[in-house]
Amino acid sequence: MAEELKSRHGETPAHAGLKRSALIWAQARGYSACAFEVQLPRCRYRADVAAYRPNGKEIGTTAIFECKQAFPDLRRDNGCSAVTAKRLEKVFQRRQVLEKNLRIHYPALRIPDSLFSDFDSHNFAAIDHRGYARVLRELSALQNRLFDCTKFERLIRYRCANLFFLVVANGLFREPEIPFGWGALIESGGELVLARKPLWHDVTSADRLKLLERIAAAGTRALNRQFEINFDDVLTVRRRSCV
Repeated sequence: MAEELKSRHGETPAHAGLKRSALIWAQARGYSACAFEVQLPRCRYRADVAAYRPNGKEIGTTAIFECKQAFPDLRRDNGCSAVTAKRLEKVFQRRQVLEKNLRIHYPALRIPDSLFSDFDSHNFAAIDHRGYARVLRELSALQNRLFDCTKFERLIRYRCANLFFLVVANGLFREPEIPFGWGALIESGGELVLARKPLWHDVTSADRLKLLERIAAAGTRALNRQFEINFDDVLTVRRRSCV
């Protein structure tokens, strides 16, 4: 199964194995509706595994499982937007101060590309200023981190599910690096062990049902791939039924 997932999604056997373990763990605890690669409501992210546990006549519980097989993969999504934004503001102010001083000391860098001189551009790259180049690199890295490396924090902020679990290999578990509010499942001997319980997050009934619909849709796509059914096949039958 792991090799099959690798060929379809370009993931490693280790990552596919973690997803499989999460799927088994969830079903063993009553999450009867599960699917891989589920597009989450209210955000642009996909969940490695999303699950829904029925609750009789009431709306059930939703859970999201994110699987990480290596430290770089884990740390890429575990940024704190508040800390990053604060650092970004400081670096941006540093850039403004440097550019102001460079305009004074290197007036020849001005590019007359505006009707008003105050709005002219400046070619700061022409002097190869190491300090300025370093500030630009850090500024770019912080912007990328703020917008692309805060997945764990945003999933909770957007209330995508009631419970969130981080699924990691045994040697990858570091308590301080588990994102706040998330539970931790550690792979041990081919099974998952709950190392930290997740916090409960209130989610509206409408959003829980929406996630259930996304789980069903992802499951249908998986079945279509398995039986080699494409949209043209569905469209042909739909047209026939309308005749």
